[in-house]
Amino acid sequence: MPKLEIRDLHVSVEDNPIIKGFNLTINGDEVHAIMGPNGTGKSTLAYAVMGHPKYEVTRGDILLDGTSILELEPDERSRAGIFLAFQYPVSIPGVTVANFLRTAINARRKHANPPLDDISILEYRKLLKSKMDLIEMEYSFGGRYLNEGFSGGEKKRTEVLQLAVLEPAFAILDETDSGLDIDAIRIVSEGVNALRGPKMGVMVITHYQRILNYLKPDYVHVMFDGRIVESGGKQLALQLEEHGYDWIRDKYG
Repeated sequence: MPKLEIRDLHVSVEDNPIIKGFNLTINGDEVHAIMGPNGTGKSTLAYAVMGHPKYEVTRGDILLDGTSILELEPDERSRAGIFLAFQYPVSIPGVTVANFLRTAINARRKHANPPLDDISILEYRKLLKSKMDLIEMEYSFGGRYLNEGFSGGEKKRTEVLQLAVLEPAFAILDETDSGLDIDAIRIVSEGVNALRGPKMGVMVITHYQRILNYLKPDYVHVMFDGRIVESGGKQLALQLEEHGYDWIRDKYG
């Protein structure tokens, strides 16, 4: 079973400390929710795990199956099995969703097993349609340019389609629920639920409890001032929904 370990992680952005001793272990059959007020470092954590060069790890380590990934470039981390669904997915004019995903699959295949040839067109079309069915996405999306002219909900569902096709060991969802209506949250969550465990762990970063009604995390963590200050189950998310984060600020500020 895959394991992602974040040990005493400290991260700075332009010499400004943001993450200040973050510890978390996620197994391949678990869903962990990271909650917390704005500015506490949640998105910084996601980008640091993915290897964004702007986010400097000054102390600690990130291990995938017991091996440090700190020296790996973002594309190498992706091929190793880590996936990040962005809060604000970018558009790539001229590159269709289908071609983008086929290129990504071929890169992943050759990393895992170098002698493998590119996936055949027939096999790929069958795979893509099955994943589109999973998240209730029209096949016509495959021919559209990646996120070009997409609504917020369409962009997020396309991110989950990428997740479904690539089948990573660990998925980090950075506020995937942001800007979505209830129906879109349900569809996106059902797609993630269909993929979770035992071979894929999930870290979902969110401000709100509503997406957790569908994802049903195994663990809920509250992040404040760059570290986890509270951990619990679904009840902790309900407590935050009812009382907000003022009690966290009063207790740990």
